[in-house]
Amino acid sequence: MGAVPLVNKLANSLDQLAERTGHAAAWLALALVLVTFSVVVLRYLFEIGSIALQESILYLHASLFLLGAAYTLKIDGHVRVDIIYRHLSRRGRACVDLLGALLLLLPVCSFLLWISWDYVATAWSLHEGSRETGGLPYVYLLKTLIPVSAGLLILQGISQALSSLSILSGARDERT
Repeated sequence: MGAVPLVNKLANSLDQLAERTGHAAAWLALALVLVTFSVVVLRYLFEIGSIALQESILYLHASLFLLGAAYTLKIDGHVRVDIIYRHLSRRGRACVDLLGALLLLLPVCSFLLWISWDYVATAWSLHEGSRETGGLPYVYLLKTLIPVSAGLLILQGISQALSSLSILSGARDERT
C-alpha cells in the first residue's frame, strides 16, 4: 500500500473522530436548552432556585464549545475573514489551510495542551468542586475538557494538514 492511500486513510479516520465527537456534542445543545428552560420555569413560576442546576448550564455550555471545536474546524464552520481566501483556487486554499494548521493551529493547541496539564492535574488531585454551597462537585471533570479539546483540535489540525498536502501534491482530486 502506498503512502498516499495511508495518508488519506489517516486523514479520514481523524475526520471521523471529529465527526463523532461533534455529533455527540450536538446533543449537549438540546440538554442546554432544556436545562435553561427548567431553571427559568422553576425560578419564575415556582420561585425555586438551584445552584447545581444553574451551574449545570455552565458545564453544558463549556462542554458543547470545547467538544465541538474540532468538528467546527472539520466542517469549516469557524470564523474566517475570507476576503482573499474565497477567491483562491482549491490549491491556494489548501496552501493557506496547511500554513494555518502548521504555523497557528498546531502550535497554539500544543501550547494549550502543555499549559493546561498542571492546571487540570491540580484540579484532579483536589477533586475540585464548586465554591458555591449546593454547587456541582465536578469542576475537575470540566477542567479536563480543556486538554481534551486541545487534543481533538490537534488531531483535526493534522487531518487538515494531511488533506492539504494531498491536494498540493496532486494526489487528491481538485474537485473533492
